[in-house]
Amino acid sequence: MKFNFIKADNNQVKNHEGEVAYKTSAELELYTSVVTASLSNNFYESADDRLKRIIRLIGEVSPHFVAKLAIYTRENMHLRSVPLVLLAELSKVHFGDSLVSKTTSRVIQRADEITELLAYYQLANSREGEKKLNKLSKQIQKGVAVAFNKFDEYQFAKYNRKTEVTFKDALFLTHPKAISSEQQALFDKIVTDDLEVPYTWEVELSKIVQTQFASEEGRKAAVTQKWEELIASNRLGYMALLRNLRNILQAEVGAEAIEKVASRLADPHEVRRSKQLPFRFLAAYNELRGLKLNYLSVIIDALEEAIMSSAANIVGFDLQTRVLIAADVSGSMYTPVGGRSKIRCYDVGLTLSMLLAAKSKNVVTGIFGDRWQEVSLSTRGGILSNVQELNRMEGQVGYSTNAYRVIDAMIAEGRVMDKVLFFTDLQLWDSRAGGSSLKASWTKYKREVAPQAKLYLFDLVGYGNTPLSVERDDVFLLAGWSDKVFDILSAIEAGGNALTEIEQITLTSAAG
Repeated sequence: MKFNFIKADNNQVKNHEGEVAYKTSAELELYTSVVTASLSNNFYESADDRLKRIIRLIGEVSPHFVAKLAIYTRENMHLRSVPLVLLAELSKVHFGDSLVSKTTSRVIQRADEITELLAYYQLANSREGEKKLNKLSKQIQKGVAVAFNKFDEYQFAKYNRKTEVTFKDALFLTHPKAISSEQQALFDKIVTDDLEVPYTWEVELSKIVQTQFASEEGRKAAVTQKWEELIASNRLGYMALLRNLRNILQAEVGAEAIEKVASRLADPHEVRRSKQLPFRFLAAYNELRGLKLNYLSVIIDALEEAIMSSAANIVGFDLQTRVLIAADVSGSMYTPVGGRSKIRCYDVGLTLSMLLAAKSKNVVTGIFGDRWQEVSLSTRGGILSNVQELNRMEGQVGYSTNAYRVIDAMIAEGRVMDKVLFFTDLQLWDSRAGGSSLKASWTKYKREVAPQAKLYLFDLVGYGNTPLSVERDDVFLLAGWSDKVFDILSAIEAGGNALTEIEQITLTSAAG
């Protein structure tokens, strides 16, 4: 399947700053909207408006594209909520085969995604006076039933919560067929609420909270001992480890425990298996900055090794390829990626840009707002420390989005670049109302300075429009928060496009 990106200039629209922009194809808009969706409010768009736009776009594209996008978003971009939205909405508009059920069973990769999917389905299909989930899609039902056999007792018990939709509800609704007597016994435990309480860090630490101690020193000693026990047991998951580094250091665990923590954090195999989004490492790093704790430098070094390991499969550029990386630090980029997250779109852009810079040999880096400012950074230095260095420059270039100034600087200097990469929300404009634009500057740069240059727009928010028509004049669009976005860059370099990776996903036959 091929998608027609190139349209005449009558696809012009206005972006959220009132500047001329270009509408993309429905497939491309759905892709950018989904892989940047946290389903929380953005600077220019509410979560409800984003959801409505995604639902509208699902009705405008092929059902098979939606199915592939759901798989891609879960397996490649490591997002969890939005693929479930795609499944539930696809079930409303596609019938007659097993596409939805087989995609559902593949997308559900964690036990709680069973109940999350059904909870969203209930919200999306609610009718006043109707029984909860009374009209569940048969294909969703079949897919969830198959997914039930993916998980063991620990996984069900870990996420067994008193939520709107429970595992017991899901079991009664979907009637999964056990693949063994052991699995049937597990299903019976779900029905009778007899799942064994799992050994998790939350459960173990809560026991200490509920225990009476003779002194505060006794309580602290118990907390330290419990963290050391959790670390030694190897039953503390990688993400839990990442999120609790501050707690572990403040608990003053011993050197042996710290050595194990640092070793696990930096282990390339553990990093790959954890499938963490790159900004998770930055979030952990930010939690530790400025603290005065023993072993802090050991953990910081381990985090730098970890994020570098996450970049191991990124294909950068060689010494002969001149690369310019420009990060948008305008006001709209300071919106958190999630409702309670301390990480902003700004941080995501800086992290991704520094990942690519670390894998390239001949790089110019900088930030733009009102102005463009080049920043000399060592590509051999730490990725996280480079992000911190750029963060320290907040406000130095202003808070507008004058991306054209990056290109104008290259024109003024007669500086030839082979690849120009912008990490941005794409809501670009001329704050001085001078009529300048990235499109005009790029056209001039190609004509007068660097005819072979290519421009890559990394969309970090997905509002559905671009400042230039993509796939013409060597302009390409990518989107997402995962390091896997660089696989798309490689696909483009190989002659593909932003949707090549999605197109290549194989769907199990939907016949029957």
